[in-house]
Amino acid sequence: MLAVELPKWLSPARMAFFASLFLSLIAIAGTVTVGKDAALYLHISQEVIRQSPAVAFELFNWPWFSLLLAVTHRLSGVPLELAAYLWCAFLMAGTCALLVSITQRYVAGGGYWACLVVLSMPAFNHLRSDILREFGFWFFSVLALWRMLSWLELGGWLQATLAQLAVAVAALFRIEAVFLFPVLALCVLGDLKTRQGWLRLFQITSFSLAGIVTVGLLALSGHALYQPRVDYVVSLIDPQVFLARFNLMAAKFAEVALEKYSADEARQIVFFGLLLTLTTKFFALCGPLALPLLYRPGWHAVTNYWRQFRPLAWAWLLYFCMLLIFFVQERFINSRYVSFLNLLAVPVLTMALISFAKRFPRLGKMILIVALLVMLHNVVSFNPKKTHYLEAAAWLSQNTNPADAIFYEDSRLAYYAGRGYPSMPTRAEAMSPEHARAFRYFVLTVKPGDTSLQSWMTAQHKQVLSQFENRKGERVVVIGD
Repeated sequence: MLAVELPKWLSPARMAFFASLFLSLIAIAGTVTVGKDAALYLHISQEVIRQSPAVAFELFNWPWFSLLLAVTHRLSGVPLELAAYLWCAFLMAGTCALLVSITQRYVAGGGYWACLVVLSMPAFNHLRSDILREFGFWFFSVLALWRMLSWLELGGWLQATLAQLAVAVAALFRIEAVFLFPVLALCVLGDLKTRQGWLRLFQITSFSLAGIVTVGLLALSGHALYQPRVDYVVSLIDPQVFLARFNLMAAKFAEVALEKYSADEARQIVFFGLLLTLTTKFFALCGPLALPLLYRPGWHAVTNYWRQFRPLAWAWLLYFCMLLIFFVQERFINSRYVSFLNLLAVPVLTMALISFAKRFPRLGKMILIVALLVMLHNVVSFNPKKTHYLEAAAWLSQNTNPADAIFYEDSRLAYYAGRGYPSMPTRAEAMSPEHARAFRYFVLTVKPGDTSLQSWMTAQHKQVLSQFENRKGERVVVIGD
């Protein structure tokens, strides 16, 4: 299987890179509107271009991606939205190529199998049509781990510095990337019995140590170092805050779902429930590629993964713990956050798939075909587009004034109307008797069959000024006096 004759110049990593770009092109070609996060990033970039870089930190507490887009536009003249899509597509392609390169280095004949895995896994491939900071986080994190593997083989200050620098750049996209600094150190803990081992530990932690010393000196000199995003992350990993939130979650669960004589087991039930939820989500995001892991001999891939890809294995474990902490603190988790676990698991899934295909050639071919179909499904969508958003935004720009008090249930409508990306209260808060009079217009998204607005409009003496609908029956309703 996968023994197709290919040009010599088309290595697995190059194939992954160019195929990834092609898949991203297909996904982007089918988009009509950007996502909510994307609209925020683009709005910040617009304000940076219109005013100054300082405004970015007033609009968002970690705006480095938006600053990158603004600089790209300034230097190249490429429209912001196109620049964002290009950055995301190339960063995603680079991530795929690096993962294939990492896998084929240690798995004989695994290059093209890894190419199939990395291009078909639903976890991250279904996000190709969006504009997200995750693409930069993924690329530079995987680059750091790739450099780390090279450093473990070759040693030297250059590889160690490049690995740590890649982590620092990844953190500019998502600050959570700093968890990779302890990953780098954990990989050499077994060598600390010798002087050479301590030297290697110093090499791979020198960048982070220098950063800690610099921050300490600046703090002692009286410089203000407060950064809301950093403060937020620190609060998440505060043991006291974590335990308080976890105990509160367990107490509420016991109150709602358990009899009083089972309340003592609430903590265990909640903890293992969260573990099971995260694990299940990880396997679900693997799609059909999770099937070989049900084959018991395929479990040997996990052992080989730990032995040959130790930096990735440590990163998987630590990131899983980070997700668990986040789950407890914020009470939710989504597939976008979990996807990094699936990225890190590409080598182990590749090894399991190869083992399964050798033992069961026919079933292996079936998985191959299904994976190819999933690859297309990830980037091709036949769902109705949000064309009604664009139509509603055009109406708003022509029939309302920028100074009007308007409630946007989805701030993307304001973005497409040329009114920025305003921070809005929830729909329930905005439509409450206490706040409804503060808005002249209400721009609401309505699902098919929803008739709950009529009684509210009657009570508030308001009427539908205009409404717009897509093929699915989803509507945007503009309500006013």
